[in-house]
Amino acid sequence: MRVSVIGGGRIEDEATARAEAVGRELGRRGHTVVCGGLGGTMEAVCRGAKSEDGSTIGILPTERPGDANDYVDIPIATGLGHARNALVPLNGEAVIALAGSHGTLSEIGFAGVYDRPIVGLETHDVPGVETVETPEAAVDAVEAAVSD
Repeated sequence: MRVSVIGGGRIEDEATARAEAVGRELGRRGHTVVCGGLGGTMEAVCRGAKSEDGSTIGILPTERPGDANDYVDIPIATGLGHARNALVPLNGEAVIALAGSHGTLSEIGFAGVYDRPIVGLETHDVPGVETVETPEAAVDAVEAAVSD
């Protein structure tokens, strides 16, 4: 399945390791990562997925596919700026939310609007977000939510 992974564009080492672990787990299980395609969480999750031969899609805020991080297989240029935040959760069957700020919160909101299952790992405490403790548990939870 396609799983949207959302989180901060600028993150610290611990958040980078967590995002990369989520990407590895998704890649290992054969899922496609959908993200915003730039740096921070987006680059780390794509790097993790690619390390396990996973596939990645980056939905970019810019007009240039070349702006995608080096681990994006399919860059989708939108030219929409932050308005592209609606498209990231729309293009996954479920969402894994990691640490982030206002943009991440807006993507969580859109995931709810689109009725996508949302699993949170060190992210905003928002109604409708199932909180888990590990990358493995995050992937288990989205798989369970989509199979129901």
